[in-house]
Amino acid sequence: MNRLKKWKSWLPSDTLNGILIFNPKKIREKGTYFKAILALALVSILWGTTWVVSKYGVGFVPGLQLAAYRQMIAGTAFLLFFTAKKYPWPKRKDLGILVVLAILNFVMSNGLSTWGVTYISAGLGSIIGAIFPLWIVLIGIFVEKSRPPLRSISGLIAGFVGICIIFYDHLADFVNPDFRFGIFLSLISTLTWAIGTMYTKKHAKIFNPYFGLGFQLTISGLILFFITWFDPNTIDWRSIPSEGWFSILYLVVFGSMIGFVAYLYALQHLPTEQTAVYAYINPLVAMVTGGIVLGEKIGLYIVVGCLITLTGVYLVNTSYGTKNKSGT
Repeated sequence: MNRLKKWKSWLPSDTLNGILIFNPKKIREKGTYFKAILALALVSILWGTTWVVSKYGVGFVPGLQLAAYRQMIAGTAFLLFFTAKKYPWPKRKDLGILVVLAILNFVMSNGLSTWGVTYISAGLGSIIGAIFPLWIVLIGIFVEKSRPPLRSISGLIAGFVGICIIFYDHLADFVNPDFRFGIFLSLISTLTWAIGTMYTKKHAKIFNPYFGLGFQLTISGLILFFITWFDPNTIDWRSIPSEGWFSILYLVVFGSMIGFVAYLYALQHLPTEQTAVYAYINPLVAMVTGGIVLGEKIGLYIVVGCLITLTGVYLVNTSYGTKNKSGT
């Protein structure tokens, strides 16, 4: 006992607090900002690993079917929880918005990105997934005729250059039509995520965002199950091996339930530009994890291209943050 007290005396109190940071009691004692930062850290790490788990899972379950199980199980869990807590259901006029968001954010974005990693690496998929802010700039230029800040234009150019460098390392792979198809699916998924983000800002009504997430996940799960009904590659649920169910369970718990709740919490309590940091960390986590777990190749061109692309995304985000703060 004396030795333990002596050992504790050697450590600064801040060090001990750092060790105990994930103690639930300690977390409850902290303020909202600390909890939001912790939530953002979870999103940055967990969503990076879900790319790798999705890549692993599609080796046992077709991509759209994997996404359907993930979303249906997670969505049902959310609905049951909030219904049991007697939360009010969204109003009828809000259901149309929830359906649109379910299609954009989950059927298209999550569904296509999961399908896409069937044909490309988890690391490459995550890098493409991080460029959605660049889509927002392009939509603003060509659709809304907006004039973007000069810094965002620089970021757009940097992001394009970074993607070109990444693809240079995959030039030989473009001969493979499956690889091209995977790239196409991944790009469309990021575009729909950008459109969904803009739609949310313009049309989303005020209702419990976590309960609304449950509706979006459940609706998208039903739509994906309907689609997979016509897919000849769909397998019977009894034929899914344990590895497939492990992937589904991980994606449900860590990707959808913990990940999305943490993301919504961070989005509510942190500036948008600060929350967007997850987009820079996800690809790094996915590349490292994919290299360790799946043996995916991490070449020099991929690393350099990833860093340049993320720099471009950073310039875009910070340019709009500065613009909003200045009131121009």
